[in-house]
Amino acid sequence: MASEPPCAPGSPEAPDKGKKTVSQQCEVQPPLVPSGDIEHPPQKLPRAALVRGYGRFHLSIVEARQAQLLSRLDPLEVGKRSLPSEKHSMPEEKFWGDQESLSKIPFKIMKGHSHIVSSCNFCVDDTKLLSGSYDCTVKLWDAVDGSVIRDFEHRPNAPVLECSVTADSKRIIAASYDKAVRAWDLETGKLLWKINHETFIASCKLSPDGKYVVSALDVDRGICITDAENATTVSHIKNHHSRSLTACCFDPDSQKVASVSLDKSIKIWDITSQATLLTITKAHSSAISNCCFTFSGHFLCTSSWDKTLKIWNVHTGEFRNCGACVTLMQGHEGSVSSCHFARDTSFLVSGGLDRTVAIWDVGEGYRKLSLKGHSDWVTDVAISNDKKRVLSSSKDRTMRLWNIEEIDQIPLVIKYKKALGSKVKQCEVCDRPFSIYESDIFSETVTKCVFCRMDAKDLSAEASSSSGGEAHWQGSAARPQMTDGHWAC
Repeated sequence: MASEPPCAPGSPEAPDKGKKTVSQQCEVQPPLVPSGDIEHPPQKLPRAALVRGYGRFHLSIVEARQAQLLSRLDPLEVGKRSLPSEKHSMPEEKFWGDQESLSKIPFKIMKGHSHIVSSCNFCVDDTKLLSGSYDCTVKLWDAVDGSVIRDFEHRPNAPVLECSVTADSKRIIAASYDKAVRAWDLETGKLLWKINHETFIASCKLSPDGKYVVSALDVDRGICITDAENATTVSHIKNHHSRSLTACCFDPDSQKVASVSLDKSIKIWDITSQATLLTITKAHSSAISNCCFTFSGHFLCTSSWDKTLKIWNVHTGEFRNCGACVTLMQGHEGSVSSCHFARDTSFLVSGGLDRTVAIWDVGEGYRKLSLKGHSDWVTDVAISNDKKRVLSSSKDRTMRLWNIEEIDQIPLVIKYKKALGSKVKQCEVCDRPFSIYESDIFSETVTKCVFCRMDAKDLSAEASSSSGGEAHWQGSAARPQMTDGHWAC
């Protein structure tokens, strides 16, 4: 279909619909008449009409040129369109998303859900993506082209709150508002089993080895650990917290379960001994929204409605005196909803109510970059095993796959590092690179990364302490915090 002819270059505004300009009137051809009819000579336009049309056409060009010159002199004339100069101006370079001027991160938008996307995961060696949504579906996506590979059948009858996948990507589970947990075979899409609980499920996770499923229950404020093979109950701990649970997760060894709650506390349950190993009360100043372990299992990160994230050393269980804790602040303008560690613990990703995804330098405790683009609350985040991509889900009904492979070459990150005066060193214990500030008076003597320093500190504290039993900490005022790149006790 041919496009409509453009307006005359001298016309300051587009013509009304159905009304022809003078130049269009001049181009109108006389109607064709069948050959059998009497032919009439074509009628010529009167000379006066031609002169009048030419005069108007010529006048409009002159007026447009005058308006263009005057607009350059008028400082308030910023909204009018300059006609001739715009044709030769170079188009502005366009980037995907709504990023800051110096942080252009490539990404893909995954559209396929018709309601809030509540959960997201990488699986199958980072080639596939898994999502759960309030539209009562669980979907498997191709991470390369962003297409939906499978809608898992026997779908829930209510919104999906969370979905999880085993480390070998053989099995997935999903918890929904119909008080049920369902398990599927990821390759075939076959429904394996379904468990009905008597209360709402706030969170559910598969253990990395695929043997257990943990469900955080709402009304009875407890956790239920289930055998993932035959769907039988292993443990059901009621009144585990004093208020409703918000999230739970397994450690990498699949032997411990961390849970967080609206009561601001953290608890770690041991599956083998059937006992609570650690309890941290008043861990945050507001409700705790999520938690995740590092891949070593030594540290636990918690996110909160108080706009902060905290990292706890749960390896030795020795924080009785100081309670080594890193606090990540000034990364979100609202509640933090989710968190996830990179496999080597070099960075941490969080999502929040402010519609952003924050990437944190864990070693030095500052926000490295903020990814913007979602139009609503970011509900969940995940990191690929190769650390090159970040996945986020949102209330805006989409997922975004961010490519952060070149994050250290982004001008905004380079600019911020220079402002901090940081340099990179290698840890003498774990060989992991870490950043340190040149302005720090101890920069030349520090040879270990923050995690190895925290481990060493806890081991020395444990050797000097004669008390034993469950670690129980009140408050967080005495714990060292990372503020502006420095440790403070």
